[in-house]
Amino acid sequence: MPGEPTEKVSVVDSAEVSLREWLGPGHYRPGDRLPPEQEIASMLGISRGTLRLALERLAANGEIVRRQGSGTYVGRVAVPAAFSEGLEVLESYASLARRQGHKVKARGVTIEQRRAPGFVAEALNLRKNGDALCVERTVLVDKAPAAHMRDWIHPSVPLPSLTSLTNLIERGAMMLDVVINSGVPVAFARTGVRPRLLEPGEEIGDALGVRRTTGALEITETIHVNDGEAVQYSIDVFPPGAIDLHVLRGFAGRELHPVNGRQAP
Repeated sequence: MPGEPTEKVSVVDSAEVSLREWLGPGHYRPGDRLPPEQEIASMLGISRGTLRLALERLAANGEIVRRQGSGTYVGRVAVPAAFSEGLEVLESYASLARRQGHKVKARGVTIEQRRAPGFVAEALNLRKNGDALCVERTVLVDKAPAAHMRDWIHPSVPLPSLTSLTNLIERGAMMLDVVINSGVPVAFARTGVRPRLLEPGEEIGDALGVRRTTGALEITETIHVNDGEAVQYSIDVFPPGAIDLHVLRGFAGRELHPVNGRQAP
């Protein structure tokens, strides 16, 4: 029947997600042997045939290793990313999290006027050694540390009172949301992505709970208004697995249109 292939793919997709959620919280470590297929299928409430198809997908990604005559073992554990962001669209992480079903809060919130570093002053067109409001915190997604964020806001931006702003940030609001809701005509952002190392004992490493030298992703973003002036400079650091970045690219002059939930020329 025409509907059967779609239904089958949907069931396997669901089983694949369930397997990742089961492996993700840390019940197993790389190299651990998984229970027999019949036991896993019963636990997930799926058929063994569906389970095998889902396991094939995880095996193709290296998330599990199937050894004939020995069993199935955990490969690299794939933890679902806290954020999945397409850099083509300017959207706050709070908005992304809501769409992806995550709960966002912040801890260690510090909001104060600080002397802007030279590169920040240059980005925001501030005078040398000028001050700007700095908003710093550790962002928690579903109660787990997912990012360390530091935002510098241009003095011209109208903002809520310190108490109101602190409450908003602690409840998971992003400064991009606050700036837009303050009536600032945000138009575009210039984004940079680079790797960096986190060390235990350093401020950001401790904030994100790293216990050894760990690779991380740093995203810098300068937010501009319609006339091109910069109103916000952000430095966001994400530990491994916290963010999945994807970029849509096309030939110049060709408009891109969504096709079946994906983007295509």
